[in-house]
Amino acid sequence: MSDQAQSPKTRTEEQWRAQLSPQEFHVLREAGTEAPFQGEYTDTTVKGVYRCRACGAELFRSDTKFPSHCGWPSFYAPLAGDTVQYLRDDSIPGRPRTEVRCANCGSHLGHVFEGEGYDTPTDQRYCINSICLTLEPDPEP
Repeated sequence: MSDQAQSPKTRTEEQWRAQLSPQEFHVLREAGTEAPFQGEYTDTTVKGVYRCRACGAELFRSDTKFPSHCGWPSFYAPLAGDTVQYLRDDSIPGRPRTEVRCANCGSHLGHVFEGEGYDTPTDQRYCINSICLTLEPDPEP
């Protein structure tokens, strides 16, 4: 079975390393963070579906993306409740956060923050690294 055909949940870190660029691997598989205001999708307004760069799973729709001016693409909700998983992140002492991972392959995507006063239907901000995403534009009408 080829690496691409193998289930994302059973791929080894060596297989992920062979599939992803070094920077993609660092962010997706080692929970790194890309530099703010540098990512491909930070200010994108193209309509479509955002997918996990590692496994291709659908994660977010462009109609939930909003300008948060935080330096990373921000969404107020995932495509469906089961497309992402949440883990407590205590990597910054005294500032617990909620990490967001792809439910299909377990890759790190970013973090979700609540109650920051954004005028969104959920009052949540999914702060997602651009490098963790690919954008599949909606078909032209």
